[in-house]
Amino acid sequence: MDWHQLWSIASAPDNVPIVALIPLLAFYCWLAYRQAHANDQLIAQLEADPALAKTHHRKTWPFRSGWQKEVHVWPFLLRVEFLAAIIVTIVLMVWSITLSAPLEEPSNPNLTMNPAKAPWYFLGLQEMLVYFDPWIAGVVMPTLIIIGLMVIPYVDTNPMGSGYYTLKQRKFSIATFCFGFIILWIAMIIIGTFIRGPGWQWFWPGQTWDHNRLVYEVNRDLPDLFGITSNLGKGIFGAIVVGVYFAIGAFVMTALFRRRMPKDWRRMSLLQYSIVLVFMLTMIGLPIKMLLRLTLHIKYVWITPWFNV
Repeated sequence: MDWHQLWSIASAPDNVPIVALIPLLAFYCWLAYRQAHANDQLIAQLEADPALAKTHHRKTWPFRSGWQKEVHVWPFLLRVEFLAAIIVTIVLMVWSITLSAPLEEPSNPNLTMNPAKAPWYFLGLQEMLVYFDPWIAGVVMPTLIIIGLMVIPYVDTNPMGSGYYTLKQRKFSIATFCFGFIILWIAMIIIGTFIRGPGWQWFWPGQTWDHNRLVYEVNRDLPDLFGITSNLGKGIFGAIVVGVYFAIGAFVMTALFRRRMPKDWRRMSLLQYSIVLVFMLTMIGLPIKMLLRLTLHIKYVWITPWFNV
């Protein structure tokens, strides 16, 4: 283990936000789970006793002695916000004093950094460039992310869990968000920061970054494994593979959705469910494509004159 290099990477001013992001993310995930679990226990208790739920609900009377019917903005909310503002200000002051700004010399077109990395919040997109065409990784994927976030209020038909934390009532939504945010975004930022070294090659944490390292790995397209050489054959073969993936994925997801979440299934229209299905299979396709590239060295699955997937 090259501990000195690992410390140099983690303590670099550019990477400090990512190092701080990891424990903060774990803490807030735990805090949300704790509050959601407490609410689920309260919901189960009230559901088991309808009389108690009718007479002692918070909207009519405090559920337990000592609880107030209302929580005023002052001093409760503003006091917490004021303390949070002070703490954030102190953290930023200490941060700015102890760490130098990551400014470098003027750009030199004759001298390129190795590795050349985007800012930490764009490292996920830079990592996706390894697995997809630039216009897909840099344009199509971010557009799908934005559109997917915009359509959530129109396809989410579950009326439960509005205004309070819950796990049992929002399993699908929480699982989808955690998969998309933590696995497909935060994990890719961590990979781009700590694992991608010179030449954007894969170096495990603690492995020395060797600028002279050469990896003799031949990337090949999926049609090449089946002896398909013509451009037309590759396009047709790739379309079949992608179509089969979406067909099988739709069948499996529909079966699970109808079995695990029958109420949501009955609430959703065909258009709403189709949108959810397309976005879910697209999300799952990203780690599948990453595994194909990292394990079997498959560069593209579907090759056409206009795009490659």
